[in-house]
Amino acid sequence: QVQLVESGGGSVQAGGSLRLSCVASAYPFASVCMGWFRQAPGKEREGVAQIDVSSRTNYADSVKGRFTISKDNAKRILYLQLNSLKPEDTAMYYCAVKWSVQCLGSSPRQYPYWGQGTQVTASS
Repeated sequence: QVQLVESGGGSVQAGGSLRLSCVASAYPFASVCMGWFRQAPGKEREGVAQIDVSSRTNYADSVKGRFTISKDNAKRILYLQLNSLKPEDTAMYYCAVKWSVQCLGSSPRQYPYWGQGTQVTASS
């Protein structure tokens, strides 16, 4: 059974940083596309960043230059480094997996497996 467990969320001042982690089990970690998504209250879930089997990355325009997605295949951990946080980054952040070697598109509907989420709050 695929399991994804996020951690690393918290509350920071605007301009601060956090590093999110997603520990994965029960699937070929190095052979699939993985992504980070977020959902703020009253808003739809949106793609933040994705990374494919060749470590090519995609980012939402709103986080380019501030967030960095990476992975450690040996440890089976997906990371998201969040720098220069803004109040509008406040949301529940989720990691997700889809059975594809490439990450074409960032729609959450393409991802069948999800973690439980970790809350990120950036206050002004």
